[in-house]
Amino acid sequence: MTDASPGRPRSGAVVATVLARRRPEGRYGVLLVVLIASYVLTAFNRGPLVTDLQIVFFLAVLLLALHASRLSRGRTRVAIAVSLAGSAAAFGVALTGTDTALGAAQLWKGLMLLVTVILIVRRILANPTVTIQSIYGALSAYIIIGLMFAAFYSAIYHLSAVPFFADTQPNNVQTFQYFSFTTLTTLGYGDFTAADNSGRAIAVMEALTGQVFLATLVARLVSAFRVPAEPPDE
Repeated sequence: MTDASPGRPRSGAVVATVLARRRPEGRYGVLLVVLIASYVLTAFNRGPLVTDLQIVFFLAVLLLALHASRLSRGRTRVAIAVSLAGSAAAFGVALTGTDTALGAAQLWKGLMLLVTVILIVRRILANPTVTIQSIYGALSAYIIIGLMFAAFYSAIYHLSAVPFFADTQPNNVQTFQYFSFTTLTTLGYGDFTAADNSGRAIAVMEALTGQVFLATLVARLVSAFRVPAEPPDE
């Protein structure tokens, strides 16, 4: 006969708690380090292979997010296969150096980062408790959003064949990342502004995304985070 006294938890609740504790938690600290390294390397690398370098880094970021996700084994394998094939194709076409090829490669980078953000946020929200890895995951997602919009800005520039920035400002990976993060954080220095309505509309979307992300997910995680209690001395 099942003991249903209020002083003892039900066996189903105990099993669920044990299983939740045994589930491997996403290791987002490594992901955060890879993202920071990617940003620093591309910020100081003005060589012609910077786009291909980013494709490799962003592929690694996506694979790390897939590894930390709780997708089924079949879906994970399909996602990995599509990611590898798409990245290889983007890497190859980017080597041609044409505007259309570079635009397609940048678009692929943006899509990879979009999927990565979805996987990370989905995993964080599924966690029953907020840990330091949850904070790392939220910070990683925030950086990825900035890199994602930078890739989309670059894709617009290469595919439209017209300058993205006003006042003849340079259009390269470094300036797109700079413009993206100043927009995401709503700093608005004003030294770089989008010249076309499409770029301005996406910039507004990024600014709104950054504010909502910080005010909802990050603030919620930080307020709910608790340092694990140390076990009592025996």
